[in-house]
Amino acid sequence: IVEMELLIIKSGEDYVRVKTENYNLCRLDKASVFPIDHLDQVKKHVKKLKEKDFPFIAIYKLKLIEEPLEPE
Repeated sequence: IVEMELLIIKSGEDYVRVKTENYNLCRLDKASVFPIDHLDQVKKHVKKLKEKDFPFIAIYKLKLIEEPLEPE
């Protein structure tokens, strides 16, 4: 079993996809995720999103657990 934590940006109920300097709202399966040690980079994206008037921007921690679907 592998556990990991990633960062994700939310805007209200939607998630944010980052492509170069473009930002789009999307579902979780299309959202950009960042390693936890890239917090400074994520904060820069959040600042730009707020400047572009995206509503309710916040950084969330996404906790993932990787395990086999069926026990061995």
